[in-house]
Amino acid sequence: MSKASVYRAVQASAERVPGLRREPFLQGYRTPALGADVTSVKCHGKWLLLGSTVDTLSGLVLTIDQLSGEDAHALQDWLAPLVESLEARVLVSDDADAFKTVADREGVYPQVCQSHVVRNTEALIETLTQALQAGQDRSLTALGIDPHQALADLRRLGELIHSRRPEQQPLLEALYLRYAKAPAPHPGQTACLAYRLRSLFLDRWVLWPRLTFYRTWQDAHGEEILDGTHHASERALGWWIKERYRSMRGYKRERSALNVSRLIAYCGNHLASGLDLATWVV
Repeated sequence: MSKASVYRAVQASAERVPGLRREPFLQGYRTPALGADVTSVKCHGKWLLLGSTVDTLSGLVLTIDQLSGEDAHALQDWLAPLVESLEARVLVSDDADAFKTVADREGVYPQVCQSHVVRNTEALIETLTQALQAGQDRSLTALGIDPHQALADLRRLGELIHSRRPEQQPLLEALYLRYAKAPAPHPGQTACLAYRLRSLFLDRWVLWPRLTFYRTWQDAHGEEILDGTHHASERALGWWIKERYRSMRGYKRERSALNVSRLIAYCGNHLASGLDLATWVV
């Protein structure tokens, strides 16, 4: 077969992919837990933003769409119809603030990825521990806090971030309150060590209900039905969008980027059951 024939067959098949496009919308599919993530691919020399949604419980890819931006307004325009149509009650995402804003606006439970938060927290704990051990910042002295106490607080945060129990939120509040009076830096100034500690403990205290929601969302048998990660969405991006893209120099048409990604994702959804692509070609 010629390359042109293969290209036309792929494009024609992709245009007929059911479920991964807006009309007809997912053919009545429902899921209580919607996962969402975004990525970019090069298209005709420019970056094209693509968003993917998945059924977090099954891992199936639901939609792949071109997005106008990654801000809360653009993400809400994209996700609001999906939340309503799918009757989703939970939005699973990474730790990006825009996704948290969308969850709040749409009235769904937010679950941020524990893997993202744990890695970021561990990195911050290591950085702040090194700064404390260097002993060059005197901002803790002004608060009457011994550096050894601060090191103990960081170790305690490291323990809490790995256990992640909903009832531990008051412990994080107590850590924050110890540093609550640390002054914010003036414009153009670098934040002092005490303020950096205050910001870390405050952020994790506020984030805790979103981070530990999966511990409280159970099925009729009392079993946890979310794993607290964003892995299903990340797999969808890696396997069905980026993996094919890595072997290319980029797409020439925006429609091709959508078509190829949607077709591969739909085939991936049917790996176990098999799929006859010939029936889709016009």
